[in-house]
Amino acid sequence: MGSGREVARLTREHDAYRWICGGVSVNYHALNDFRSGNEALMDEVLTANVAALAAAGAISLERVAQDGMRVRADAGAASFRRAAALEQHLAEAGELVREVKQRAKDDPGASSRRSQAARQRAAEEREERIRAALEQLPQMQAAKRRNGDKPEHARASTTDADARVMKMGDGGFRPAFNVQLATTCEDQVIVGVAVTNVGSDMGQMAPMVEQLIERSGSTPAQWLVDGGFPAHEQIDAVHEHTQGKTEVLAPVPEPRAKTCKDAGKDAGKDGDEMPPPDKHQPKDGDSVAVAQWRARMAGQDIKEIYKQRAATAECVNALARNRGLQRLPVRGLVKVRAVAMLYALAHNLMRMAKIAPQLIGRGTGASAMAAAAT
Repeated sequence: MGSGREVARLTREHDAYRWICGGVSVNYHALNDFRSGNEALMDEVLTANVAALAAAGAISLERVAQDGMRVRADAGAASFRRAAALEQHLAEAGELVREVKQRAKDDPGASSRRSQAARQRAAEEREERIRAALEQLPQMQAAKRRNGDKPEHARASTTDADARVMKMGDGGFRPAFNVQLATTCEDQVIVGVAVTNVGSDMGQMAPMVEQLIERSGSTPAQWLVDGGFPAHEQIDAVHEHTQGKTEVLAPVPEPRAKTCKDAGKDAGKDGDEMPPPDKHQPKDGDSVAVAQWRARMAGQDIKEIYKQRAATAECVNALARNRGLQRLPVRGLVKVRAVAMLYALAHNLMRMAKIAPQLIGRGTGASAMAAAAT
């Protein structure tokens, strides 16, 4: 349920919601503020949740899978503007704010104070959003420059300055955020959450490993990711941060076929292709961690283990989609992170009902009694 107003309505009309509230009325403003304004609290509760499950032996942190999914932002594609258009819209928004303020001075009637205040607030919020979009432009121009594109083509949204146009699962391009989830392979419990406005998964693995270690105090033995994650720098960073205790499991890309001319060979015609080198053999310039990763992925036992990645990460992503994580109801990275954390907590609560019912008071056996006593 993504609407605070709808939840507030249910607390008045639905028996289950009324029972949860215990006769206490709930205002939708309070619901929305709680959902989007408590990123630090959500992070603390998720840490406590993971720690409690690990302490009870309900989850194993030995093998963790990470994957990212692009979630539609609350911004329209037409809200993206280039620098010149943003400057023009900012000037127009500033002029509108001045007009609204002057109108309020000229007509201070008590009957229209509320509507005047609402108009002024809306005008000021629009001006603030446009200013935030202008502040984001240098960062977006730098990204364009790194990718070999023209920086003057960078565009920022006047609705949500933090949103970026990303390629979605269906092949289309829409404003979105990249929600990263780290999940235990054995129990499908979310143990790490991150949100970025970078469309690529490259560069997201090492920060998530560090987050899990900080959150749980445990170092995972194996980290499973797809082919979009394993930049050599990321593999080195994970190896260094965990002192080699965490093995990265990710597919090794196929090497590019070379011709005799490329390899400087005398035999054969210049256009003849040479047999591709073994992708699992170390290459010149490979670090120790990267060479170990290449050799590791050649083992048949590792290939069988790696199959758990799709069964874990893809399943959790599909559950998120089915439960309504299709379009974010808030704007800005801070609020989006709070919503992602809240989703992870809801997901984990549903998993706890199956894997550790004693932790939520549903168990009646000896283990539940021992957990309650502890």
